[in-house]
Formats: sequence, C-alpha cells, structure tokens
Amino acid sequence: MHPRFAALASRPHKPRLRELSNALPPPATEDALIQAITREFDSLSRQLKVIGRHVEQHRSQIGIQSIQAVAQQCGVQPSAVVRFAKHFGFSGFSALQRLFRDSLAQQIAPSRNYQSRIRQAIDAGARDLSSAEIANTLLDGCMAGLEELHQTLREPAFEEAVQLLFKAETVWLMASRRSYPVSTYLAYALQHTDKRIQHITSQGNMQDGQLRGLRGDDVLIAISFAPYAEETESIVRQAHALGARIIAITDSRLSPLARFADVSLLVQETSVFGFRALTNTMTVAQSLFMALAYRLEIDYQPSARNRSA
Repeated sequence: MHPRFAALASRPHKPRLRELSNALPPPATEDALIQAITREFDSLSRQLKVIGRHVEQHRSQIGIQSIQAVAQQCGVQPSAVVRFAKHFGFSGFSALQRLFRDSLAQQIAPSRNYQSRIRQAIDAGARDLSSAEIANTLLDGCMAGLEELHQTLREPAFEEAVQLLFKAETVWLMASRRSYPVSTYLAYALQHTDKRIQHITSQGNMQDGQLRGLRGDDVLIAISFAPYAEETESIVRQAHALGARIIAITDSRLSPLARFADVSLLVQETSVFGFRALTNTMTVAQSLFMALAYRLEIDYQPSARNRSA
C-alpha cells in the first residue's frame, strides 16, 4: 500500500454527526421525547415529521399501538417508524413504546371507557339511534374529553398564560372557522376587565389591516386546530414579527401556532359521528378568563373615594 494511503487508513475514525447523536442516551420521559421532537423538528425529513406529529398528538395511544398501526396512520412504511425511533437514540420502536406505558394506566380510566361506549353505540347501529341517544352520545364524548383535559392540561403553561394576560394592557384575539365561537366568547368575557380588547374578525378579509395597531407589549390569543386556518397562521406570524407575546390554544406543540407562541395550551377534542366538540376548548377559554379575573380582583386597590364611602 502506498505510504500516503496507509497513513490515512491508520487515522482514527471520526464518527459522523448522526452517529454522535445516536450515541447519546434516548429521552427518559415522554415530555423529554416531545421536547426533543420539537427541538429537531425543522431538520427532520418529511416522513419523520409526520411520525413526530403523530407521536405528539397521540401519545396516549403509542404505548398500545403496533408499529404497523402507527405506520398506517402516518402513511409510511414500518421501517420509517423504526428510523424515527433510532433517530432519537432508541434501539427500535419497542424501546420507544416503553416511555408511554408507565402512565398508560392513568390515561385509560373513565375517559377511555366513555370512548369505548361511544364506539360500541356506533357499531351496534348508529343508523337506528334516536335524537336523544345521539345527544347522549355527544354528552358522553364531551365528558370523556373533559376527563382527559383534566389529566393533560399543563399547570405551568396555564399559569404563564394568565400571567401574560395579567400584565398586558391590550389583548388581541384571533380565531377562524370552527374556533371562531371561542374567540367571540373571550372577546365578550374579557370586556368585563379593564383590558383593551381587539377581536380580529376577518370580516371582508381585512384581518391584516386590523393588526396594524398591534404593539410589541400586547398579547395575542390565537386559536386553531388541524387543519389549521391559514388566516390565523398568518396573523400569528405577523404578531410574532412585531414582537407581541402569543398564547396559542391548539392541538400540538408542532402546530404552526405553537412554533411562534410564548405559551401553548394543548387541547384535544373528542370526535363524535365525525364532528369535533368544542367543549374542551371553551372550558380552557372560560378558565383563562376566570383565573385572570381572580388575579385582577386580588390586585385591585380601591380608590380613596371608595374607601371613604
């Protein structure tokens, strides 16, 4: 062998960047994995992004789903799911699944029983259901969703959202299509505080013009769920560019709203007969207002005239 090539062959092998990342220990908890997915999301391939979204949005099901089921729901081959697991340091999909099994018993409980009953009702003959039975099925779904929300709503994020609203002088609201009733409720409720409220209604497609009065110390509450409303995405991007603080009420840390948000409140709604409820989202909105009103009342200092009266 030529001496030059022999010298090259004798040099120690430097592992590639991907080999170094795989040498790191895998995330130890569900939250750590979701944070890793969020942190690396932009650099993932298209298929791995799809799987990442699925894992983040269906974390309560990953512990019991087969790799074939995950692949089918993501529209990829099982090998892509294995590749996703190995990308984040796991030996394979089974190792990744173990993260989700510890909390599975707590997540199954009443909400899953409600969902099973809904499916059983549909399978037993949805075409024969009376109007009252349809209403009761929807109520069961809403109760299931509220039970799951009670378990999954992140207290630190909620506290931070209330703190942002407490400090803001002006609160902007943006939602469209199915989420529009929630922003309308917030516009009504928050007008009972001393905050200036700006509700972007998108009437006449003039939402961009409505945003011109937004300032860097304002707070925007944006609400949207997959498939995300383009109008709301656009407003969030513009508000972020203007330096406003953003509270996103959405369904995933990987949603286009959450990626620009200072705080994300994640909400999953139950789907009944193909229709998604608004129960959880409205409950979060009402809770935000009530918590803010409570903070404002505690902070309230009566004037000298009121004290003398």
